[in-house]
Amino acid sequence: MRPWIGRSRLGYVLPFLLAWAVTGCPDRYPRGEQSPARTGRPNIVVFVSDDLGFNDIGYHNSEIDTPNLDRLARTGVRLEQFYVCPTCSPTRAALLTGRNPSRYDILGPIAGRSRQALPQATATLATRLRQLGYATAIVGKWHLGLRPEVGPRKYGFDYSYGYLHGQVDPYTHRYKTGDRTWHRNDEFIDEQGHVTDLLAREAAAFIERERSGPFFLYVPFSVPHTPLDEPQRWTRPYAERIGNKWRRQFAASVTHMDDVIGQVCATLARLGLQDDTLILFHSDNGGQQSWSSKTNYEGRYPAHDQLGDNRPLRGWKGELYEGGIRVPALVNWPKRLGPRTVKDVISVLDVLPTLVAVAGGQDRPQVQGVPGAVGGALEGMNVWPVLTGEHSPGQRVLYWKTGGQYALRAGDWKLIQNRQSGGCELFNLADDPYEKNDLAGDQPERVQQLLEQLRHQQAGDPGGAAAEAMRRP
Repeated sequence: MRPWIGRSRLGYVLPFLLAWAVTGCPDRYPRGEQSPARTGRPNIVVFVSDDLGFNDIGYHNSEIDTPNLDRLARTGVRLEQFYVCPTCSPTRAALLTGRNPSRYDILGPIAGRSRQALPQATATLATRLRQLGYATAIVGKWHLGLRPEVGPRKYGFDYSYGYLHGQVDPYTHRYKTGDRTWHRNDEFIDEQGHVTDLLAREAAAFIERERSGPFFLYVPFSVPHTPLDEPQRWTRPYAERIGNKWRRQFAASVTHMDDVIGQVCATLARLGLQDDTLILFHSDNGGQQSWSSKTNYEGRYPAHDQLGDNRPLRGWKGELYEGGIRVPALVNWPKRLGPRTVKDVISVLDVLPTLVAVAGGQDRPQVQGVPGAVGGALEGMNVWPVLTGEHSPGQRVLYWKTGGQYALRAGDWKLIQNRQSGGCELFNLADDPYEKNDLAGDQPERVQQLLEQLRHQQAGDPGGAAAEAMRRP
């Protein structure tokens, strides 16, 4: 018997009672809800790659083949200034909450056996879409709580499958320390197969089950994050084209992921759902330069000496230069969006308000609409009018906080500050998109203006700006 209980010919009574008993959540299919074809609301599929660099996607003239993503970009909207966080857990928190992850004190990857997690009563994108009648599922990487008791089903997902930690062996499905992490509905399971193929199977099965819609399917992939171990089917095409073994493995993992995205699109097309489905794709952060460990995964993986490619941007995963936080992204919805390239600044914070608005909810959804919810004002904006070309979002202010640095982008100006020394770098991204010329010494007044805006942002974090000022020597 399948562990998933979805809609069936027996009606809605049994699924409703079981959902209430297991999760304490209200019926996700409110009376009177209609299919997306009748309401104009789309099904929603969000794909997130792991450590994909700016130059690691075909339509950016990469050496890596991504024909399915290239087609989605060619027939949809390319987002050429899409910003995320420099590491994975913060980006995922921002995506699902519409708020800066520093508000939850998530400043980097939740690692090891940490008990840190997104607060359980947080109103997420899945919570809000479920309130609007959507079936919700995550198939892939969670990384916002490493234990089943803080797994996805506590945050608005009806169905969960994949792994809880931030990285996983592609075949054993174990975390780097050997801990179990592979699960279905937040209960550990054991399966055989490559992670990417297992996610493909599960994503297609969810769409089959929920074809009457509306549904929200979140597919955060494990690749091209390390460790990499791709079948020859995917490495062979690069044998003569890429000399470095680990760059070849990286490329193979990206093409493997692209094939799965193609499989999901084919499933949507076969079921007649393609025109009624909005697809969003982006990376969680910029590409990683290299990786090595003598202890992780029992020391079975040699050093990966060449991985991602963020050119022409500066920096790598974990850094607040553009290469760490500006990533490939696209939106595709054949019924409503024509081919366009958007060069306006768009943030991962904008995903929640935009998708909730597209689904028929308020573009500034209120936390009090979710019983017992934890949170605050959304910090993203509804960028649907930007996607359609109706207007520009205007001058944006974006804020980042990591364990070692702050960054603020205000219009075309970007400030990076070291949290220990207080030292600053200043760049004009309109004139210097690759951050080659630090103007902090030439424009002290502008630095002070941006520091004032930075302190305003710091005040919203746990401890506030005053506590941060006391940390510095």
